[in-house]
Amino acid sequence: MKTSRLILLAASLLLLAGCNSNSRSPLRPASPAPTTPPAKSPVTITPSANEPSHSWTDEQILTCTVTQCWRLGGKTEEGYFDIIQQLAVISARNRNLSLPEDEKAGEKTGEYIKAEAHKDHEQLLFALVDAAVRKVGTPNPSN
Repeated sequence: MKTSRLILLAASLLLLAGCNSNSRSPLRPASPAPTTPPAKSPVTITPSANEPSHSWTDEQILTCTVTQCWRLGGKTEEGYFDIIQQLAVISARNRNLSLPEDEKAGEKTGEYIKAEAHKDHEQLLFALVDAAVRKVGTPNPSN
């Protein structure tokens, strides 16, 4: 599941970088980058049980655009990534898929979402997340 976290985190960060129309991205610090490597993110693809409640519903995020979801998430990486987590869970569950646990899949997912987001910021975010999950997901064993 560790790589699944990396996949969605990479996809989220790449998508955010592609969505920002300002010359200064929220992902690019104003000061020089720190010399120590950043700590690994504790974010997982599956929302935790103690996750704070959000103001959005599944129906809202399933039908909002990339730009609308960014706004709905409070224009923060954390809020936006929470939306991506929910969408990935919905997509994987509906398609009976699991995400592979390797970094190449994360890179592939992130690059796909970034490229597609640059094409049209007004497309549905769920369409991007769903397509990414289908590209890297593997079928769950039959029950």
